[in-house]
Amino acid sequence: MTCLETFQAYALRSVGIGERLLPKSDITLCEHFVLIGSGMIWNVYFAVLALITGFFLATALAVAKGSPNPWTRKPAEWFIFVFRGSPLFIQFFFAYFFFLGLKGQYPAFDAFTAAWLGALIVLFLNTSAYSGEIFYGALRAIPKGDVEAADAYGMSGWPRFRRIVWPTMLRLAWPAYTNEAIFLFHATTLVFFSAFPAWQQRGDALYYANYFADKTYNPFIPYPILALYFILVTLVIVGLFGLINRRLNRHLPAARRPRLRIRPQLIR
Repeated sequence: MTCLETFQAYALRSVGIGERLLPKSDITLCEHFVLIGSGMIWNVYFAVLALITGFFLATALAVAKGSPNPWTRKPAEWFIFVFRGSPLFIQFFFAYFFFLGLKGQYPAFDAFTAAWLGALIVLFLNTSAYSGEIFYGALRAIPKGDVEAADAYGMSGWPRFRRIVWPTMLRLAWPAYTNEAIFLFHATTLVFFSAFPAWQQRGDALYYANYFADKTYNPFIPYPILALYFILVTLVIVGLFGLINRRLNRHLPAARRPRLRIRPQLIR
Protein backbone atom coordinates (compact mmCIF):
# COMPACT_ATOMS: atom_id res chain seq x y z
CA MET A 1 0.00 0.00 0.00
CA THR A 2 1.46 3.33 -1.04
CA CYS A 3 1.35 6.39 1.18
CA LEU A 4 -1.41 7.91 -0.96
CA GLU A 5 -3.48 4.74 -0.66
CA THR A 6 -2.87 4.74 3.09
CA PHE A 7 -4.12 8.31 3.29
CA GLN A 8 -7.24 7.47 1.29
CA ALA A 9 -7.93 4.44 3.48
CA TYR A 10 -7.25 5.84 6.94
CA ALA A 11 -7.37 9.66 6.86
CA LEU A 12 -10.96 9.78 8.16
CA ARG A 13 -11.04 6.43 9.92
CA SER A 14 -11.48 8.01 13.36
CA VAL A 15 -14.90 9.32 12.28
CA GLY A 16 -15.98 6.06 10.69
CA ILE A 17 -15.02 6.71 7.06
CA GLY A 18 -12.59 4.39 5.29
CA GLU A 19 -10.91 1.09 6.09
CA ARG A 20 -12.23 -0.55 9.25
CA LEU A 21 -9.37 -2.96 9.99
CA LEU A 22 -6.24 -1.48 11.55
CA PRO A 23 -2.81 -2.56 10.28
CA LYS A 24 -1.40 -5.35 12.44
CA SER A 25 1.95 -6.16 10.83
CA ASP A 26 4.57 -4.45 8.71
CA ILE A 27 3.34 -1.11 9.99
CA THR A 28 4.85 1.73 7.98
CA LEU A 29 5.79 5.24 9.03
CA CYS A 30 3.09 6.59 6.73
CA GLU A 31 0.44 4.59 8.58
CA HIS A 32 1.72 6.08 11.83
CA PHE A 33 1.34 9.63 10.55
CA VAL A 34 -2.02 9.11 8.84
CA LEU A 35 -3.82 7.26 11.63
CA ILE A 36 -2.50 9.42 14.46
CA GLY A 37 -3.40 12.45 12.36
CA SER A 38 -6.87 11.00 11.86
CA GLY A 39 -7.25 10.70 15.63
CA MET A 40 -6.36 14.38 15.98
CA ILE A 41 -9.79 15.15 14.52
CA TRP A 42 -11.30 14.16 17.86
CA ASN A 43 -8.80 16.19 19.90
CA VAL A 44 -9.57 19.27 17.82
CA TYR A 45 -13.31 18.53 18.10
CA PHE A 46 -13.16 18.38 21.91
CA ALA A 47 -11.02 21.49 22.19
CA VAL A 48 -12.91 23.70 19.75
CA LEU A 49 -16.44 22.94 20.99
CA ALA A 50 -15.48 23.07 24.68
CA LEU A 51 -13.66 26.37 24.16
CA ILE A 52 -16.45 28.04 22.18
CA THR A 53 -19.27 27.01 24.51
CA GLY A 54 -17.14 27.51 27.61
CA PHE A 55 -16.34 31.07 26.58
CA PHE A 56 -19.96 32.17 27.05
CA LEU A 57 -20.44 30.33 30.34
CA ALA A 58 -17.12 31.74 31.59
CA THR A 59 -18.30 35.28 30.84
CA ALA A 60 -21.52 34.65 32.74
CA LEU A 61 -19.60 33.15 35.68
CA ALA A 62 -17.24 36.14 35.82
CA VAL A 63 -20.13 38.61 35.86
CA ALA A 64 -22.01 36.53 38.45
CA LYS A 65 -18.95 36.26 40.70
CA GLY A 66 -18.53 40.04 40.57
CA SER A 67 -22.19 40.63 41.46
CA PRO A 68 -22.99 42.18 44.86
CA ASN A 69 -26.02 39.85 45.13
CA PRO A 70 -24.96 36.77 47.16
CA TRP A 71 -27.64 34.61 45.48
CA THR A 72 -25.86 35.24 42.19
CA ARG A 73 -22.28 35.41 43.46
CA LYS A 74 -22.13 32.30 45.68
CA PRO A 75 -23.21 29.69 43.06
CA ALA A 76 -20.61 31.09 40.65
CA GLU A 77 -17.91 31.04 43.34
CA TRP A 78 -18.66 27.43 44.28
CA PHE A 79 -18.86 26.28 40.68
CA ILE A 80 -15.43 27.76 39.96
CA PHE A 81 -14.00 26.43 43.22
CA VAL A 82 -15.23 22.86 42.65
CA PHE A 83 -13.98 22.52 39.08
CA ARG A 84 -10.68 24.31 39.74
CA GLY A 85 -10.15 22.47 43.01
CA SER A 86 -10.61 18.92 41.71
CA PRO A 87 -8.44 17.10 39.14
CA LEU A 88 -9.80 16.93 35.61
CA PHE A 89 -9.08 13.19 35.53
CA ILE A 90 -11.38 12.61 38.52
CA GLN A 91 -14.06 14.77 36.91
CA PHE A 92 -14.06 12.47 33.88
CA PHE A 93 -14.62 9.37 36.01
CA PHE A 94 -17.25 11.01 38.22
CA ALA A 95 -19.19 12.28 35.19
CA TYR A 96 -19.06 8.91 33.41
CA PHE A 97 -20.48 6.95 36.33
CA PHE A 98 -23.02 9.71 36.99
CA PHE A 99 -24.24 9.55 33.39
CA LEU A 100 -24.13 5.73 33.54
CA GLY A 101 -26.48 5.80 36.52
CA LEU A 102 -28.85 8.13 34.71
CA LYS A 103 -28.69 5.91 31.63
CA GLY A 104 -29.91 2.95 33.72
CA GLN A 105 -33.05 4.89 34.65
CA TYR A 106 -33.52 7.04 31.57
CA PRO A 107 -32.43 5.58 28.18
CA ALA A 108 -32.31 9.12 26.74
CA PHE A 109 -28.98 9.58 28.56
CA ASP A 110 -27.32 6.84 26.51
CA ALA A 111 -25.38 9.35 24.42
CA PHE A 112 -23.95 10.98 27.54
CA THR A 113 -21.90 7.87 28.30
CA ALA A 114 -20.07 8.20 24.96
CA ALA A 115 -16.89 10.22 24.71
CA TRP A 116 -18.16 12.53 21.95
CA LEU A 117 -20.74 14.04 24.32
CA GLY A 118 -19.93 13.03 27.90
CA ALA A 119 -16.23 13.91 27.76
CA LEU A 120 -17.07 17.10 25.89
CA ILE A 121 -19.39 18.19 28.71
CA VAL A 122 -16.64 17.64 31.29
CA LEU A 123 -14.13 19.67 29.28
CA PHE A 124 -16.76 22.38 28.76
CA LEU A 125 -17.45 22.72 32.49
CA ASN A 126 -13.77 22.56 33.42
CA THR A 127 -12.59 25.23 31.01
CA SER A 128 -15.58 27.41 31.92
CA ALA A 129 -14.44 27.43 35.54
CA TYR A 130 -10.83 28.30 34.72
CA SER A 131 -11.77 30.87 32.10
CA GLY A 132 -14.39 32.35 34.42
CA GLU A 133 -11.72 33.02 37.04
CA ILE A 134 -9.50 34.60 34.37
CA PHE A 135 -12.32 36.85 33.19
CA TYR A 136 -13.26 37.74 36.76
CA GLY A 137 -9.72 38.90 37.44
CA ALA A 138 -9.85 40.98 34.25
CA LEU A 139 -13.16 42.52 35.34
CA ARG A 140 -11.62 43.64 38.61
CA ALA A 141 -8.66 45.12 36.74
CA ILE A 142 -10.77 47.36 34.48
CA PRO A 143 -9.75 50.98 35.15
CA LYS A 144 -12.44 52.87 37.03
CA GLY A 145 -11.96 55.79 34.67
CA ASP A 146 -13.36 53.72 31.79
CA VAL A 147 -16.55 52.95 33.71
CA GLU A 148 -16.87 56.51 34.96
CA ALA A 149 -16.48 57.82 31.42
CA ALA A 150 -19.27 55.48 30.29
CA ASP A 151 -21.47 56.78 33.10
CA ALA A 152 -20.71 60.35 32.04
CA TYR A 153 -21.94 59.52 28.53
CA GLY A 154 -25.16 58.16 30.00
CA MET A 155 -24.36 54.49 29.44
CA SER A 156 -25.63 51.96 31.94
CA GLY A 157 -26.63 48.32 32.14
CA TRP A 158 -26.26 46.23 28.99
CA PRO A 159 -24.99 49.03 26.66
CA ARG A 160 -22.17 49.85 29.08
CA PHE A 161 -21.24 46.19 29.50
CA ARG A 162 -21.32 45.48 25.74
CA ARG A 163 -19.39 48.54 24.59
CA ILE A 164 -17.03 49.27 27.50
CA VAL A 165 -16.75 46.58 30.16
CA TRP A 166 -16.76 43.41 28.00
CA PRO A 167 -14.22 44.59 25.36
CA THR A 168 -11.88 45.88 28.07
CA MET A 169 -12.22 42.62 29.99
CA LEU A 170 -11.27 40.63 26.89
CA ARG A 171 -8.23 42.80 26.17
CA LEU A 172 -6.94 42.32 29.71
CA ALA A 173 -7.76 38.59 29.91
CA TRP A 174 -6.71 37.50 26.42
CA PRO A 175 -3.04 36.53 27.10
CA ALA A 176 -4.06 34.33 30.06
CA TYR A 177 -7.04 32.99 28.12
CA THR A 178 -4.70 31.96 25.31
CA ASN A 179 -2.76 29.82 27.78
CA GLU A 180 -6.03 28.26 28.93
CA ALA A 181 -6.94 27.41 25.32
CA ILE A 182 -3.59 25.68 24.83
CA PHE A 183 -3.90 23.75 28.07
CA LEU A 184 -7.44 22.69 27.20
CA PHE A 185 -6.24 21.31 23.87
CA HIS A 186 -3.48 19.35 25.62
CA ALA A 187 -5.98 18.12 28.22
CA THR A 188 -8.01 16.39 25.52
CA THR A 189 -5.49 13.53 25.71
CA LEU A 190 -6.99 12.62 29.10
CA VAL A 191 -10.14 11.45 27.31
CA PHE A 192 -8.18 8.33 26.29
CA PHE A 193 -7.52 7.48 29.95
CA SER A 194 -11.04 8.29 31.13
CA ALA A 195 -13.87 5.80 31.46
CA PHE A 196 -15.59 7.12 28.34
CA PRO A 197 -15.16 4.39 25.70
CA ALA A 198 -13.98 4.83 22.12
CA TRP A 199 -16.77 3.49 19.91
CA GLN A 200 -15.64 0.91 17.33
CA GLN A 201 -11.97 1.90 17.71
CA ARG A 202 -12.78 5.48 16.69
CA GLY A 203 -10.43 7.01 19.20
CA ASP A 204 -8.38 10.14 19.48
CA ALA A 205 -4.73 10.58 18.51
CA LEU A 206 -3.41 9.00 21.71
CA TYR A 207 -5.58 5.94 21.06
CA TYR A 208 -3.77 5.25 17.78
CA ALA A 209 -0.35 6.14 19.18
CA ASN A 210 -0.88 3.66 22.00
CA TYR A 211 -2.10 1.04 19.50
CA PHE A 212 1.07 1.36 17.42
CA ALA A 213 3.28 1.27 20.52
CA ASP A 214 1.62 -1.99 21.61
CA LYS A 215 1.87 -3.60 18.17
CA THR A 216 5.45 -2.60 17.36
CA TYR A 217 6.84 -2.58 20.92
CA ASN A 218 8.48 0.71 19.96
CA PRO A 219 7.03 3.82 21.64
CA PHE A 220 9.75 6.05 20.17
CA ILE A 221 7.97 6.39 16.83
CA PRO A 222 4.23 6.96 17.55
CA TYR A 223 4.59 9.18 20.61
CA PRO A 224 7.03 11.68 19.04
CA ILE A 225 4.67 11.84 16.03
CA LEU A 226 1.81 12.54 18.43
CA ALA A 227 3.85 15.29 20.12
CA LEU A 228 4.65 16.79 16.71
CA TYR A 229 0.97 17.02 15.83
CA PHE A 230 0.20 18.72 19.14
CA ILE A 231 3.03 21.20 18.66
CA LEU A 232 1.76 22.07 15.17
CA VAL A 233 -1.81 22.61 16.37
CA THR A 234 -0.51 24.63 19.32
CA LEU A 235 1.28 26.92 16.87
CA VAL A 236 -2.00 27.37 15.02
CA ILE A 237 -3.75 28.28 18.30
CA VAL A 238 -1.03 30.80 19.15
CA GLY A 239 -1.31 32.32 15.67
CA LEU A 240 -5.11 32.61 15.73
CA PHE A 241 -5.24 34.00 19.25
CA GLY A 242 -2.44 36.39 18.36
CA LEU A 243 -4.53 37.78 15.50
CA ILE A 244 -7.51 38.19 17.82
CA ASN A 245 -5.27 39.88 20.40
CA ARG A 246 -4.08 42.31 17.73
CA ARG A 247 -7.69 42.99 16.77
CA LEU A 248 -8.69 43.65 20.38
CA ASN A 249 -5.83 46.13 20.79
CA ARG A 250 -6.03 47.74 17.35
CA HIS A 251 -6.78 51.15 18.89
CA LEU A 252 -3.41 51.22 20.68
CA PRO A 253 -0.10 52.31 19.11
CA ALA A 254 1.99 49.35 17.94
CA ALA A 255 4.60 49.94 20.65
CA ARG A 256 1.99 49.74 23.41
CA ARG A 257 0.16 46.64 22.24
CA PRO A 258 0.62 43.78 24.71
CA ARG A 259 2.30 40.70 23.30
CA LEU A 260 1.15 37.20 24.04
CA ARG A 261 3.37 35.30 26.45
CA ILE A 262 2.70 31.61 26.35
CA ARG A 263 3.21 29.92 29.72
CA PRO A 264 1.84 26.36 29.52
CA GLN A 265 0.58 24.94 32.81
CA LEU A 266 2.33 21.67 33.59
CA ILE A 267 0.19 20.90 36.61
CA ARG A 268 -3.37 22.08 37.05
